[in-house]
Amino acid sequence: MLLAVLTIATIALIAGIGLGYAYQRLPANDGDLVEQINELLPQTQCAQCGYRGCRPYAAAVADGSAAINLCPPGGDETIRRLARLLGRDIIPLAETVVPAIAVIDEAACIGCFHCRNACPVDAIVGAPQLMHTIIASECTGCELCVAPCPVDCITMRPLS
Repeated sequence: MLLAVLTIATIALIAGIGLGYAYQRLPANDGDLVEQINELLPQTQCAQCGYRGCRPYAAAVADGSAAINLCPPGGDETIRRLARLLGRDIIPLAETVVPAIAVIDEAACIGCFHCRNACPVDAIVGAPQLMHTIIASECTGCELCVAPCPVDCITMRPLS
């Protein structure tokens, strides 16, 4: 009985060591890389990178057809994380993309809540039928709040 337990324990130990070694040494499949990249992106689905959302952009970065510097909401921090994951150089945010934040003309705001519901990062505060405002430090500049506003009181202001 003891011999059987020791044999099984030895086999399990050897298998565990082998799997650990394989995990570290063998390349991950492309699907795993896409998921790792996607997890580093801000998930605003804003399409400012030129792709329909974060996952398609992650797939393009993984296959090398897109640069790592196309995500304004992610900014420099996301570029650093992607560069570290992919072993690439850190490059500045693409010049074709101007980082911006949303600004609400509070006098014109009717408190409809449409912008707040559209914000993927909860950077808009306010109550129904009352003025709303943007928490500038939380706004990623995704522009998803602009279109739903029925009174057009939201504009995008460059960060410069």
